[in-house]
Amino acid sequence: MTLNQAYIFLGLAIVSEVIGTTALKASDSFTRPLPSLITVGCYALSFYLLTFSLRVLPTGIAYAIWSGVGIVLISLVSWFWFKQTLDLAAIAGLAMIVGGVMVINLFSKSVGH
Repeated sequence: MTLNQAYIFLGLAIVSEVIGTTALKASDSFTRPLPSLITVGCYALSFYLLTFSLRVLPTGIAYAIWSGVGIVLISLVSWFWFKQTLDLAAIAGLAMIVGGVMVINLFSKSVGH
């Protein structure tokens, strides 16, 4: 598997996790069957897809990217979909997460470039 393929699988894992987390909110504490099934299915798919990226990427790096990008995406989805606004401190924290992911990808020797 190439590095590009690993990142594609990682991206798909992130998207699946964000869909699952969005459905988790809609599941109303697992009291609504369809959003609950979507949550479980998307989380399972997300972890499955993550395993492919771990064939090439170091676990810590893949997980940092997966969780960091996932946090930012679910925050954006929550803002636009559920109208959960973010204050300046939350936005600053998210910017630091994005910065951290960028530092890992641009400067870390742990990730093949």
